[in-house]
Amino acid sequence: MNGEEEILWSSNVSTSQVNSVALLQDSGNFVLVDHLNNGSTIWQSFEHPSDSIVPKMRISENTRTGERVEVNSWRSPWDPNFGNFSFGMNSGIIPQMFIWKGSRPYWRSGQWNGQIFIGVQDMYSVSIDGFSVVNDHEGTAYVTGPVGFNFLTKFILDWKGNLVQSFWDENETNWKIIWSAPQNDCEVYGTCGPFGSCNYLESPICSCMKGFEPKHREEWEKGNWTTGCVRKRALQCEIRNNSGDSSKKDGFLQMEFMKLPDFAERSSTTENQCRSQCLGNCSCIAYAYDSGIGCMSWSKNLIDIQQFQSWGKDLYIRVAHSELDHHEDIKKIVLPVIFGFLTLCVCLFLCCTRMARRRGVKRKEVILLRDRSALHMEELPVFSLNTLANATSQFHADNKLGQGGFGPVYMGKLEDGKEIAVKRLSKASGQGLEEFMNEVLVISKVQHRNLVRLLGCCVDKEEKMLIYEYMPKKSLDVFLFDEGRRGILDWRKRSTIIEGVGRGLLYLHRDSRLKIIHRDLKPSNILLDYSFNPKISDFGMARIFGSDQDQADTRRVVGTYGYMAPEYAMEGRFSEKSDVFSFGVLVLEILSGRKSTSSWIETSSLSLLGYAWKLWKEEDLSTFIDPFILNPSTKLEIRKCIQIGLLCVQEFAEDRPSISSVLVMLTCETSSLPAPLQPAFTERHGSIFKMCNDNKETRCTLNNISITNLTGR
Repeated sequence: MNGEEEILWSSNVSTSQVNSVALLQDSGNFVLVDHLNNGSTIWQSFEHPSDSIVPKMRISENTRTGERVEVNSWRSPWDPNFGNFSFGMNSGIIPQMFIWKGSRPYWRSGQWNGQIFIGVQDMYSVSIDGFSVVNDHEGTAYVTGPVGFNFLTKFILDWKGNLVQSFWDENETNWKIIWSAPQNDCEVYGTCGPFGSCNYLESPICSCMKGFEPKHREEWEKGNWTTGCVRKRALQCEIRNNSGDSSKKDGFLQMEFMKLPDFAERSSTTENQCRSQCLGNCSCIAYAYDSGIGCMSWSKNLIDIQQFQSWGKDLYIRVAHSELDHHEDIKKIVLPVIFGFLTLCVCLFLCCTRMARRRGVKRKEVILLRDRSALHMEELPVFSLNTLANATSQFHADNKLGQGGFGPVYMGKLEDGKEIAVKRLSKASGQGLEEFMNEVLVISKVQHRNLVRLLGCCVDKEEKMLIYEYMPKKSLDVFLFDEGRRGILDWRKRSTIIEGVGRGLLYLHRDSRLKIIHRDLKPSNILLDYSFNPKISDFGMARIFGSDQDQADTRRVVGTYGYMAPEYAMEGRFSEKSDVFSFGVLVLEILSGRKSTSSWIETSSLSLLGYAWKLWKEEDLSTFIDPFILNPSTKLEIRKCIQIGLLCVQEFAEDRPSISSVLVMLTCETSSLPAPLQPAFTERHGSIFKMCNDNKETRCTLNNISITNLTGR
């Protein structure tokens, strides 16, 4: 009430009981309790939210009664009356979250698969994002979260219709934004209309899917994409009763990394049955499969489709036979040819092997024939040696970008003006056909903004080359370990590099179709584009894991000492946590500007890890941090990154966090992190003989006692 006892706001609860108490709970819920009726709740603010969502609050929908709990935006930054936007749940066939503008959808989260909303590109897992969707089987479904974090977070639906997530920074005593939606025009519901696909990295952002064309081309060219697209040619099942050719059956086009459209229908069929079920139903125009949801199909207009860059689902669109590029006909011809070709290759392989044994021919040539056929089977573009020689000015030294374990890397320019990087296997290299084929097979199957893109390869007699997208800033070590260039890497660039490498690893470990362990993560294998965005490269040592495989053993330990996890270097056992260890070393190198094998103090045997641990225990990290990035405004952030780096290099794999947990620590900027233990490999190799070297003895132990040399008789 105001001073004149006029009611400004009321809970609108009428009750005959006067013995009631209002409580503000620790969760933030403001509750009106009836003490005369066993403390039952009369009214609570969590069921009548304004524009904010806090942990443990439920956003719900009851399909039986029509009751909803949703948040509403303010009318303006200064007027808390209900505005134009609301945020709530649609618990239909598959639960989704929506922002509505009036009664029309404005933003959509995508379908809930039991762990995440698959239409939110930055959502990784329930353990990270903390959301939970529950159906009580009494007509009500609700979503809660995120909960269980050591920091306070909230969501606000602002007056412009943006859903903004913030967390409370106790050090700076203010709210910091960590996520918002929609983030670009493609996330606005139905931007490209029915059968239109949106990609915010392209210009224009809207395009019709293959087999479709703009419904009103003039409007489309003006930028009015909401009119959408229509089929170029009718489906065979739609003209079956007419004069259509029954032999030309409809088929499906695969679209990768997609935000699936709205209005999905759901069935419990397996992934293999999903395609045939949709193909057998003329009204089914698309299908997709998610292990947490099952088979999804669409029979209405496909609306709100977005092309993601690194995360999304495969969407299969039904199109007429003529739009399939005659894939079905080609298969009928090509499959027997391929089978015959493989049979011929096997025979050739056996013959060449026998001839090699008889004549002493190198077995490498036989393997080369097999690998060349494998390259074609992978459908990877194969460049001719002459094309690459012309592009690199005959591999001139002026075009040489660097030298790695595989061999030299050259900058080149194709005839169409496209810049490329050519990695040429050196005859003196310790790597060979196995690493070459491994990199082709691994990287050709993955695609992510933080992984270098493989454009093709070349196999010509003894020559083996890989062709990549050109990265103008070369590799991270070029800047990080060069005293004259290190100052270019300010704190913002370094934090972007750390987070980008982490996201690339997360994709390899969890989000790609293949579960990949890199095994050779180091600064020279981190390439930088014009904006210093990082891309992981060199997959010659990578290993592909099965979906149910957590670790593997090898007798052939490969990689770079100083970045190897102890269980890998000593026992040949590697897993995701092996890459996490390498990532931790990389983080500490980025923060210090020194190599992991550098001598920090000439009179000390401490390695980079040991030195970081020593200063961490002494709470003297200023000495460790690179002076180029050390200033009061960034010290807390850098300290947190050092702590994360130390957590990643714990001696035992089970003590290290997963890369998904590392990303949470990095992006949420929380100061409540686990305390690290002493890392492995804290002393430099050879330091135990330092006393011998100081005393100029050739053979002695730490206590100057002689060593007996055993010699066989």
